[in-house]
Amino acid sequence: MDLFVSYPLQLAILCISLALIFRVYRHDKSPSPKLPPGSKGWPIIGETLIYGKACLNGNPFKFVVERMNRYAPEVFRTSLFGEDIAVFCGAAGNKFLFSTANKNVTPWWPRSIAKILHFPFDMESFKEESFRSRSMLPEFFKVEALQRYISIMVSVAEEHMEIDWAPYKEVKVFPLAKKYTFAVSCRLFVNVTNPEHVTKLSNLYGLIAAGLISIPVNLPGTAFSHAIKAGKFINNELLDLIRHRKIELMSSQNKGSVHVDLLSRMLLIRDENGREMDERVIAALLTGLFIGSFDTSTSTITSVMNNLADYPHVYSEVLREQMEIANSKGPNELLNWDDIQKMKYSWTVVCETLRLLPPGPGAFREVKTELTYANYKIPKGWKAFWTLSTHKDPEFFPDPEKFDPSRFQGKGPAPYTFVPFGGGPRMCPGKEYARVIILTFLHNVVTKFKWEKVDPNEKIKYEPTPIPVNGLLVRLQKN
Repeated sequence: MDLFVSYPLQLAILCISLALIFRVYRHDKSPSPKLPPGSKGWPIIGETLIYGKACLNGNPFKFVVERMNRYAPEVFRTSLFGEDIAVFCGAAGNKFLFSTANKNVTPWWPRSIAKILHFPFDMESFKEESFRSRSMLPEFFKVEALQRYISIMVSVAEEHMEIDWAPYKEVKVFPLAKKYTFAVSCRLFVNVTNPEHVTKLSNLYGLIAAGLISIPVNLPGTAFSHAIKAGKFINNELLDLIRHRKIELMSSQNKGSVHVDLLSRMLLIRDENGREMDERVIAALLTGLFIGSFDTSTSTITSVMNNLADYPHVYSEVLREQMEIANSKGPNELLNWDDIQKMKYSWTVVCETLRLLPPGPGAFREVKTELTYANYKIPKGWKAFWTLSTHKDPEFFPDPEKFDPSRFQGKGPAPYTFVPFGGGPRMCPGKEYARVIILTFLHNVVTKFKWEKVDPNEKIKYEPTPIPVNGLLVRLQKN
């Protein structure tokens, strides 16, 4: 009888002891990393439709903020473009991807983009060639080169104002800003100046831009289908330009005399074995560089003009600064690099615009070696996405919805909080190019016009950059 009673008691004591030991063991040992919390959404398409809808509604950051609040403020999991994606948030997330994890991640683009660009090889080759071309971009966009390009930008801007703005009482800002930035890109990248040729290429690139954030389903009538067809036409156009330029370079006694634009530089590049870049690769990479150069600048110029219409006191200060520069020039003297450096207040206006309405919501990376961040595991092969969620974080920007250029005076924002151009070794190489092309336009438009919006409540959508749904129609008044 005693044995019958004591056995259950002993068993209970043993179980309790084991439980206590296990509990102590668990507390002593840190939990192993787990995957970030989140949702994969629907099969195959994941949350791509939800993200796309947020973009079309003009607020892709809502997609990020909602999931930060629902899952984790440091990093969460989603599925976009058929890929598992870890979305890094906050200044710490930006710092981690830009610096700590930089050697373990590489740039990545959805396969749909390579298809639109008609890249001739697989994605790995696409990455290799993109990295190779990127290595020579700093030379093209460095200060010494930009100093030579300013006169071209100024000439294009002045002609643009005279032909497309001055004769009219009302204009749509977005299409005209796009016409200016694309004309500059055509001139500096491939030396195309014929207006009809420029317009033709611009229309094709517009179809590509609309297809970049669309569902990658190649069915007749879809934005993705239109983008693929437009990409094919552009590819053929660029191949013609490439072949003609090759002939020019070969026939030139002094190759330096032709070595004046991005295309020539790409044709003269040789790898360690002395091989030149494949013509089809150059065409695909040029298409991507065009999109990156003019689409983002166009969006920013449009947003700046939108803000200057909303804040007359800011416009007045920009006008004062630009008129001081204009009055310091001699007759027919063009803007130069020193003049651009004097546009300090104007640049704070651009920066505050980029904070509130950046041209893109972030960028993708591919995880090459498994990462651990905030005690979450990011497996090899996953895609990482850094965001601009810090731009409207009240911790870094008090009253974040307020337009206040003074945030960028003095020391400016804390590191890794203002990242419209990314950061670290892979910061956008065209940052200074964008600054010059935007400020050159701003100088010309502000010194010649005042404007007011015809529709003060016009909405914004992302295609893939933020643009007013009706192009921002403004009423002009000459200064």
